[in-house]
Amino acid sequence: MGFVMLVGCTEEFLDETEEYVIDSENYFNSEQEYYNALIGAYDILQSTYVNVILGEIASDNTLSGGESATDVIGWQQVDEMTHTEVNDNLDDVWDWNFAGVQRANYILEFKDKTEFEGKDRIIAEARFLRAYFTFELVKWFGPIPLNGDQRFQLGDEQSIPRAPVSEVYAQIESDLQFAIDNLDYTAPQVGRATKGSAQALLGKAYLYQEKFQQAADVLTNLIDSGEYHLYGTVGDEEYTNLFEQVGENSPESVFEVQYTGEEGAGFDCLQCSEGNVAVGFQGIRNYTGPVFESGFSFNVPVEEVYNLFDENDIRRDYSILDIEAWAEETGATYVEGYKHTGYFNRKYLPRQNDNVGDANLTQPNNYRAIRYADVLLMAAEALSRGGINDQLALEYLNDVRNRAGLDDLNVTGAALTDAIFAERRLELVGEGHRFFDLVRTGRAAAAIDGFTPNKNELFPIPLEEIEFSQGNWEQNPGY
Repeated sequence: MGFVMLVGCTEEFLDETEEYVIDSENYFNSEQEYYNALIGAYDILQSTYVNVILGEIASDNTLSGGESATDVIGWQQVDEMTHTEVNDNLDDVWDWNFAGVQRANYILEFKDKTEFEGKDRIIAEARFLRAYFTFELVKWFGPIPLNGDQRFQLGDEQSIPRAPVSEVYAQIESDLQFAIDNLDYTAPQVGRATKGSAQALLGKAYLYQEKFQQAADVLTNLIDSGEYHLYGTVGDEEYTNLFEQVGENSPESVFEVQYTGEEGAGFDCLQCSEGNVAVGFQGIRNYTGPVFESGFSFNVPVEEVYNLFDENDIRRDYSILDIEAWAEETGATYVEGYKHTGYFNRKYLPRQNDNVGDANLTQPNNYRAIRYADVLLMAAEALSRGGINDQLALEYLNDVRNRAGLDDLNVTGAALTDAIFAERRLELVGEGHRFFDLVRTGRAAAAIDGFTPNKNELFPIPLEEIEFSQGNWEQNPGY
């Protein structure tokens, strides 16, 4: 009798209770759920390490390195400008950045579902992140599909066209302007986007389109805010620590990708690592000695860029490690890798630490995606190339030079523009910007061995994406 009554009550309860399933359509019911989705969008930033290392390898700053000609073959091909539409590493650039767009669009698709105080900030950060990932995609691949504030669905590639570059930049500009209007200079947590992050990225997007007046306006506004400054001066410990962990998220950092060594990873899922995978890949092969961890000797700087530094330029030995001199000084030992140059990217060499798991995959070094020195040099370039204000451009250029221990320059016109280009190479060496600086200023063919004009300015759309589109998308020219 009691058993029958229990069953009856259970059936009645189940009849009156809706099944609870967590899916995309019944999410976003609280501030916490919006915040959790935002964390998911930020998380994809860690996978963009591949953009950074390939942005150097593709340029005249570094060679691919590694163990042999077949070690990470996709990187070898990009180094030699022989890459095709079948390249696993270029696939990663496409896949992981579109994953970031997709996660940001997930939030934006449901931006009106639930109201709470502070939601505009979360939406602004989602739009900043979408702009960040979209900017990476348009740099690498040119025209890309856009889907407004909607997630892409399976089959969309057969109906949604690749939007012209002008439309892609229009969305980037709109997203970043919204972020500027709705973010503060101080973030509620370290590593989250700020008004300054959005201003800097918008200025960069304008500069890539040669909208010099707009770039100058937004970047000088950021500089005049006084929220950032160059981190340290000649001889200061602050400068010494600029690319060490103690220098992370400093007043010079406008936006950093956050990493940690507290979670292990494996080679079967590099994007699963919470560490900066690029750092381990750039380490000294079979290294034993002080300060550094061993690594895989990829992305090795060429002697030419080392020699471009003035003898009095303190950046040289903090940016590039002369391994022979280091070994002689410390007694360290190492093995020469493929395309060995004798130099390593000291900014992002793995340091000895207590990170979890494979030390090559869980290095905690943050990536300084936008530094204040970059902002100064972008503003200087916009002011110079736009014929707007050579004197102010020179002031910004000399700010960067003085911090490096160099005297003021006194040049104008084309000579000033050339000096700014030269300074960008030295200040930002090893940080993934060089290839795109050469392309956007029309200097890539003269600087990069094997570069084919009207082809290598862009990278190929992955073959499988072209095939999935069933004729809706055409491959980039030359591939």
